[in-house]
Amino acid sequence: MARIGEASSPVGTRDALARARLRASLVPDLLIEARRVVNTVIGGWHGRRKRGIGENFWQFRPYVEGEAMSRIDWRRSARDDHTYVRDREWEAAHTVWLWADPSASMLYKSTTASVSKESRALVITLALAELLSRSGERIAWPGLTDPFTARNGAERLAGHLSHASSLPARPDLTAIRRFSDIVIASDFLDPVEETQEWLDVLARHGVRAHLIEIADPAEETFPYAGRTEFTDPETGDKLTAGRAEMLSEEYQRLYNARRHELAAWCKRLGWSYTVNHTDRLASDALVRIHMALTADGGYASGARA
Repeated sequence: MARIGEASSPVGTRDALARARLRASLVPDLLIEARRVVNTVIGGWHGRRKRGIGENFWQFRPYVEGEAMSRIDWRRSARDDHTYVRDREWEAAHTVWLWADPSASMLYKSTTASVSKESRALVITLALAELLSRSGERIAWPGLTDPFTARNGAERLAGHLSHASSLPARPDLTAIRRFSDIVIASDFLDPVEETQEWLDVLARHGVRAHLIEIADPAEETFPYAGRTEFTDPETGDKLTAGRAEMLSEEYQRLYNARRHELAAWCKRLGWSYTVNHTDRLASDALVRIHMALTADGGYASGARA
């Protein structure tokens, strides 16, 4: 989704078939990397620890007027003068939608980064698919798969990605229903208003979103000086700056303002916003998303039943 890129960025693969072939060649290695990342964070992943309809006992708590009498644990209540309810841990399968931005700007990789933004977004997405599948959750990719449950969920998702002839720059999100979660990995460099308009349907449907901004360090610091030519990776338009360093201060102000505005908007909605830099570990984002997924609340239209 970016609107800024170096002329040396790999922006020549505009043709959908070429992009599909490139993605197909990347996915097997990215799946291996995703599983390696999973093995570093797997401890403590399972267990949502929410009240609900599962069979596992969680805790006793005081009875609240209006609750069903059938939930009262009379044996525990007989021990003292209080009435207690037996809570169970939530175990119902949950749907988590996963999406990584496939647009041309995600191919960008500066000399200071270890991977492209596309590679990092796919590794995080496949790692989440692996972890969620192991926990018995339903996963899906909007516009590519329906929700499914499988122990090899990451492998199945990788297969769908490898064989997709094309992926839309922005999928249709209207089919995602209340009480689902969606994890979106992108650079989020489009105008904030456009991003908000696209994602607003999720808030209206009571979906909880987790945005992962994939950032190349060069995009953040703007380390350019002298005569520099920039190319829009989406349109091919070019901008030549005679003294690129003169643009640095204004560029960084706008870049950071966009991030802060998006993060504040997500916070108001009860969503999460995470930044992951391509010169740092993918596991950093995975841990933060795990915490966000297991947090209570955050659904725009109410609490989970």
